[in-house]
Amino acid sequence: MALSITKVVPEFLSSNPEKRFTAREIATWIFENYRQDCEEKRARSRAKKIPLDTDEALIQQLVAEIGSQRRSITRNPKIRATEGRPRKLYYSELSEDDEVDSGNLPDKVTSESNQIREHDLYPLLSNFLRDELDVFSVRIDEKRATNRRGQNGNRWLFPDLVGIEDLSATWDRETKDCVREFGDTRAKLWSFEVKLHLNSTNVREAYFQTVSNSSWANLGYLVAAEIEGRLTMQELRTLSGVHGIGVMELNPSSPSDSQILIPAREKQSVDWLSADRLVQENSDFRQYIKVVRHFHQTGDLRKSDWD
Repeated sequence: MALSITKVVPEFLSSNPEKRFTAREIATWIFENYRQDCEEKRARSRAKKIPLDTDEALIQQLVAEIGSQRRSITRNPKIRATEGRPRKLYYSELSEDDEVDSGNLPDKVTSESNQIREHDLYPLLSNFLRDELDVFSVRIDEKRATNRRGQNGNRWLFPDLVGIEDLSATWDRETKDCVREFGDTRAKLWSFEVKLHLNSTNVREAYFQTVSNSSWANLGYLVAAEIEGRLTMQELRTLSGVHGIGVMELNPSSPSDSQILIPAREKQSVDWLSADRLVQENSDFRQYIKVVRHFHQTGDLRKSDWD
């Protein structure tokens, strides 16, 4: 009898509740635990002139079949899939609303090799922004605020990272000088709120936190290492359509594979009144604006000023 992906995968996931697996991890497990079925599959492939002569080719075929049958697998309401890439499947007895307590957000997620904290994501995000988007960024520490607003109060005011995109990086000198004389836009200012984990319960709080602390910037993004469930992405798309904050998924194990899931809606000008409030209350943000001013005056984007 042929190996049934829609039967084997749910059985594997239900025996490992709450643990998340990529299609390749599941395929490798199937290959190691259903060797006879896999060898029969290999034999059938030869008859169809679709050779799976190597073990790697067979595993890749299993990966492809898991991907193509994902919708059938997740018809079971207890089998769920994360959004973004790499997509992961998992089994949970909890309802989506119960998976995360919105008042006690998790401070860890499990990567392939270890557990990471939100602070571990900041340098990874900075590298991705610089290498893939040509955006230079720097950390804003809310603890450096002069005005304390109780426990976690400042997280609604200060973003985790801020950045600058040099629009003139490839321009001719004459063009740069002309734009400087006109006082026209040479850069975009970016703002980022970083979370380890988003699901249907905490997504609105995290999104509106980003709306609140990124209102001054040309572009604001909510960044998460893991976005869980179809309803979460539906909510993010709805909120982004109204408020314009974009969404990125950061891949901690391979930052270059991170991606923008929902582009931010650009504001044509910076809200300098809101920015001034942050300048007056946080020395990190004050230094950021100082560096932005230096860039506009000189055209010099000093790499030493950024993370």
